[in-house]
Amino acid sequence: MNAPELGLPMAVPAEGLPARVRIHEVGARDGLQNEKATVPVEVKAEFVRRLAGTGLTTIEATSFVHPKWVPQLADAERLFPAVADLPVELPVLVPNERGLDRALALGARRVAVFASATESFAKANLNRTVDEALAMFEPVVARAKGADVHVRGYLSMCFGDPWEGAVPVEQVVKVCRALLDMGCDELSLGDTIGVATPGHVSALLTSLFDAGVPVDALGVHFHDTYGQALSNTYAALRHGVSTVDASAGGLGGCPYAKSATGNLATEDLVWMLRGLGIDTGVDLGSLVATSVWMAAHLGRPSPSRTVRALAGPGDDSDQEK
Repeated sequence: MNAPELGLPMAVPAEGLPARVRIHEVGARDGLQNEKATVPVEVKAEFVRRLAGTGLTTIEATSFVHPKWVPQLADAERLFPAVADLPVELPVLVPNERGLDRALALGARRVAVFASATESFAKANLNRTVDEALAMFEPVVARAKGADVHVRGYLSMCFGDPWEGAVPVEQVVKVCRALLDMGCDELSLGDTIGVATPGHVSALLTSLFDAGVPVDALGVHFHDTYGQALSNTYAALRHGVSTVDASAGGLGGCPYAKSATGNLATEDLVWMLRGLGIDTGVDLGSLVATSVWMAAHLGRPSPSRTVRALAGPGDDSDQEK
């Protein structure tokens, strides 16, 4: 048990938890894609660079989706080369083969496809059924693996859907299994509208393990709509999950899910993990400063409680842009 440093929690390790957690930072992509005003590409590039300077090793950079659907990320061809020299992993989202072509042309080595556990969300997000979406992703994954590129499979609506309600665990397991069988290296289990609770998380993970899904292939992606993101993360840690998605400053949500609030804030996650004695390699002070800087560019305070607690009142608007 280590004495706390100023502004940091006391580390009190708990048995049965991973010694290290890899944070999959999504703020630059998932966070900024929902902004009403387009953030200048120079600001985005500086954001990614500052995030890399905090010790984060995986920073999702952008999405090669058609600009018509996500105009905030229409600058992907300009952004990716501006940060490609960083010594971190820079995954990008590719919705189809055309998106994969664009990503590979710029040298991307980690890509992600975005599937749904429910028919309603697959229709709203991709204008396809679940099976049709999987069929669309199959050649994308095959070509990426053929190019020795790491593939992540995002799976949204794993716990609840705004149109369908609670999602049966076996339904989620079926789609997870399909994504792994087509060649995805890892899966991110998304609580897109933030309705999961720890017991539900435990039930899903247990069923996935029973279906032969290895824990090393799983990550979790929680939203904080009902204030459950950290408790759900802790439940996942208790099952051995060691990859957690989070967004610096709590940026982002889901444009197709009206009730969704922001992602789990990376700072809040790091605070909890540090208190549990779990290594992340992330400097919390630098991360808070980065989110304060980004909040100033966005013109509003960060929703992260840890950012507000450590930065102090007024700091999110007074920082030099």
